[in-house]
Amino acid sequence: MAAIALWAKERRLWLLFALLLCGGEAAGLAVEGGSDLHLFVLAALGEGAVYAAAVAVLAGGRAARPGLVFALAVAALLRVGPLCAPVALSTDIYRYVWDGRVAAAGINPYRYIPTDPHLLPLQDPVVFPRINRNTYAPTIYPPVAQILFLLAHDLGGGVLAVKLLFVGLEAAGIAALVGLLRRTGKPCDAVLLYAWHPLPIWEIAGSGHVDAAVVLFMALALAAALADRRAAAGAALAAATLVKFLPAVVAPALWRRRDPRFPAAFVAVAVAAYLPYLGVGRRVLGFLPGYVAEERLASGGGFWALDLMRHVIALPAMVYFALAAALMAALALAALNRPPGAGASLAWALALATAATVLASPHYPWYFVWLVALCALAPWWPALWPTLTAFLLYWHPKTGYVPLWAEFTIYGGFLILACGDWVRRNLRAARSGERHGIRRAG
Repeated sequence: MAAIALWAKERRLWLLFALLLCGGEAAGLAVEGGSDLHLFVLAALGEGAVYAAAVAVLAGGRAARPGLVFALAVAALLRVGPLCAPVALSTDIYRYVWDGRVAAAGINPYRYIPTDPHLLPLQDPVVFPRINRNTYAPTIYPPVAQILFLLAHDLGGGVLAVKLLFVGLEAAGIAALVGLLRRTGKPCDAVLLYAWHPLPIWEIAGSGHVDAAVVLFMALALAAALADRRAAAGAALAAATLVKFLPAVVAPALWRRRDPRFPAAFVAVAVAAYLPYLGVGRRVLGFLPGYVAEERLASGGGFWALDLMRHVIALPAMVYFALAAALMAALALAALNRPPGAGASLAWALALATAATVLASPHYPWYFVWLVALCALAPWWPALWPTLTAFLLYWHPKTGYVPLWAEFTIYGGFLILACGDWVRRNLRAARSGERHGIRRAG
């Protein structure tokens, strides 16, 4: 008892953070199902402020560390409420349930839209009416995601089965992050940078998003790359990419040139995953082309930076695409020429992931979850900013519509912080160089 009392005294600040996070979550649960999501957004932003304070204390090193067991216990507690609550923020999980049901019936999920007469026997009054775009869109999710949806169906099907599966995958991802922290010589309780972040809690435990699998496969890819198991790294990154396509951008941070194992494994897994679905031909891409048009990506209207610049000057979308491609190519080249060491690989993975996400400027908060996992391994405040403010994407009741002020807060705020960080680093380097020169002159 004395030991417990001593622990509580030394770490009472962490107990306070945990209580505040639980209180903010309770407030969010109380209002998320209401007709006005503004209160939920405010509650989630409040949680984010508490989280940021906790991370700042952890980084400052001026207080006793919370300890791994405590960090994981609080993380588990924070997931209980959203896991048990009804899904209110997104309807994606109903598409997951439906795709698993279709695959379990022996039907290629890329072949038909949900309202097709061939699928009439699978329709029900609970899941089917809630499937988004059910009258015109086949599934958009790549093959590894489809395998997971089928697994959730085999585990019992339904919303709760999907949630439990993805929370379980996320738990495995958190364990992999702990292993990576240990391998790189960092305190394991730093995993709270991911595990306490409100975004993955709401989007995975709460909404059951498939991004949990991206967290797991990305962590496995990084772990394999740092252990110089290049084929395993390529395979794991391919699995992450075939859940959501964007993780492919971090490949240059994991690959060493003139090593064929990484790309060979990546291609082999991609081909093997797509083979069972190729009977539909080009339709194996599902709703992806339609999604590009629906989100105004082909026209450029869906990219916040281009949309902002068009308020001043009319720029064609191809200019933005060319500049974005040039920036990503430059980052990829720098990542390929990175110095040896785990720190460089992790930092470049975060840089590539953050740049791609900001350039793509997604309209949905769950697209930022994978950045949280990378920030836990290579913390960078500017990259954490969009993950904490992503809840503003729920501000407008029309799904996918984002007010310009909200986009500027998320993406413009990141650019401002990134530029400030660049200036700070250069000033520090200049002062260090001056001191070094004075010592040599002396």
